[in-house]
Amino acid sequence: MQYRTLGRTGVQVSSLALGTMNFGRIGRTTQDEVTAIVDGALEGGINVIDTADMYSGGESEEMVGKAIAGRRDDIVLATKASLPMGDEPNHQGSSRRWLVTELDNSLRRLGVDHVDLYQIHRWDPRTSDEETLSALTDLQRAGKIRYFGSSTFPAYRLVQAEWAAREHHLSRYVTEQPNYSILQRGIETHVLPVTQEYGLGVLAWSPLASGWLSGAIREGRDITTNRSTFMPQRFDTTIPANRARLDAVEKLAEVADGAGLTLIQLALGFVTAHPAVTSAIIGPRTLDHLDSQLAAADTVLSADVLDAIDAIVAPGVDLAAHEKNDTPPALLDPSLRRR
Repeated sequence: MQYRTLGRTGVQVSSLALGTMNFGRIGRTTQDEVTAIVDGALEGGINVIDTADMYSGGESEEMVGKAIAGRRDDIVLATKASLPMGDEPNHQGSSRRWLVTELDNSLRRLGVDHVDLYQIHRWDPRTSDEETLSALTDLQRAGKIRYFGSSTFPAYRLVQAEWAAREHHLSRYVTEQPNYSILQRGIETHVLPVTQEYGLGVLAWSPLASGWLSGAIREGRDITTNRSTFMPQRFDTTIPANRARLDAVEKLAEVADGAGLTLIQLALGFVTAHPAVTSAIIGPRTLDHLDSQLAAADTVLSADVLDAIDAIVAPGVDLAAHEKNDTPPALLDPSLRRR
């Protein structure tokens, strides 16, 4: 396992981080299975665990808390807030009112007195940067969080947050958690240059592109992954964007075979090769998934292999741009771009 400095914090983190979205009812995992995955990840050298309040409605945090009991200090523990936690309109977003309340809920579910990294899960257009950053700064000063970061923010919002922190003399985001994989490279054109400019650590989520790069999705095979059962549209190969992904996967599999690598090693090695990326977040649902992903911990891709990947999916290109979560609201709502 490689270790890298998380932004400018001085904290050393593993190049692979354990994501926990599959813990609980989403991934149909039991507590025993979760504990075994956490055990295996820590034994494999991973020291970052990333969860969120809304993963299985808080169940993921509870399971993580039980799995790490007695070894909290050995783990860089990260969680997130801002996505809805029920139907109540104020049980979401990044207002001071909600963040102060929901952090306490997360700490209770995790069974800890602080988290190392508290992340705003999505940019909240209804709340000012000053409001959010001042609340996070106060929570940091209270000792409940060590650092805070953003997740899936558009590049211009990262810049705005940097400006707001300086203008109002507040602590700043130290990390960004974007969607990044061989099949979704759009952040190379805007987000990653900004994170490098401001010295933000980058924890990349979905480096296996929701399973497209796991080796389980290939030409001529039925798609039976867990994700495809509740997101069938993302795996319907009659849709042009999905057809393009499958065609790219077949070409990438040939590159991996030629380099003596699995497709997973190729995919994770690509993400961790970018100088802006600190860690790639893996999200195993089983121990077998974990083992196949840990096998990429020391993968270093040669220039020839990286060039071959560029020839299949060009730098800065998203093969499924419609699935992006950082699209400016005006591109999604016509009323916002018309007087």
